[in-house]
Amino acid sequence: MTATIMSREEYLRQDLDARLPNYEKDGRLYDIMVSQQFSREFLETLFDIADRINAISHQPGGDDFLASLLRHKRAMLYFTQPSTRTFLSFLSACQIVGMRTGEVRDPSLSSEVKGESQEDALRTFSSYFDLIIMRDAKPGFCEYMAYLQQFAGRNVPIFNGGSGKDQHPTQALLDVYTMHRSFQDRGGISGKTYGFVGDLLRGRAVRSAAYLLTRYSGIKMIFAAPVEFQISPELESYLVEKGIAVQKTDSLEEALPQVDSLYMTRVQDEYDVSGESSRVDYTRYHLTCENIRRMKSDAIILHPLPRRFEIDPAIDSDPRAMYWRQLRNGMYIRAALILYVFGMEDRLAEFGGM
Repeated sequence: MTATIMSREEYLRQDLDARLPNYEKDGRLYDIMVSQQFSREFLETLFDIADRINAISHQPGGDDFLASLLRHKRAMLYFTQPSTRTFLSFLSACQIVGMRTGEVRDPSLSSEVKGESQEDALRTFSSYFDLIIMRDAKPGFCEYMAYLQQFAGRNVPIFNGGSGKDQHPTQALLDVYTMHRSFQDRGGISGKTYGFVGDLLRGRAVRSAAYLLTRYSGIKMIFAAPVEFQISPELESYLVEKGIAVQKTDSLEEALPQVDSLYMTRVQDEYDVSGESSRVDYTRYHLTCENIRRMKSDAIILHPLPRRFEIDPAIDSDPRAMYWRQLRNGMYIRAALILYVFGMEDRLAEFGGM
């Protein structure tokens, strides 16, 4: 009997809890779609894998050993939405574990210009590659492609490298991994105050990180943003339901002295409908050498990048600035995720140089 395949709209109308089992295989995560997939136990496992990859890569012979783990696999990077950091981070992660890669970054140079659908393009990629990493401007598109893979002759894992305004789960992983490493000698992530600043309504990185932080206890979140860009009621309700103490404010100055971690963001004006970003005074949400003095001496500053004017470059040399370390952490956590999905993390114990 032929299976009935839902349209994208039908599929995404289902509750998330109904969709999540589609992204598992043999009791393990297989497709990486949303932050809600990641349990606290999984995060601890993944952070340990990333730590070991980092340590091995700095040992003699470590790079060669890591590159031997998945040299029999291939990855396709299908980025139809502009990206520099996420693309290069995933590319580097694949190279660390030895995967050969292909890429499509301009659909006008692919068969899509001939009228091929993206669904057919993904089916083609799964014939050539063992992993598809994709970034697309359409909300929910990555999820729907993972769903359709169930009906393909060859089902390969798909990683969501950014999907419209909805989620960016691997960005959340590297953000929380950076928090984990920064706070590991200060009692860990739990029991701290996390500030998010800027365009919080349209920022998928903020949404994904907030979802992931609900896995920890005693968390307070402060959202400092113009009224027009404040978090959605849906996200606020979700956080409150999960026991998160939520404070909303339109004042950066109010948030600065309270936070242990400050997550800065840029204006997401690529999602403007009628130039609404230009009508908001964003200068009130810039971090400067003056107002940074109001922060705790041991707080950390994060930013998903790219930045524009919201962080003064002079702050880069401040020991609290962790956004460049975030980039490097992203490479290791994505390499860890790839090893995990292919069930290769136990091979790290074979390295004898530690």
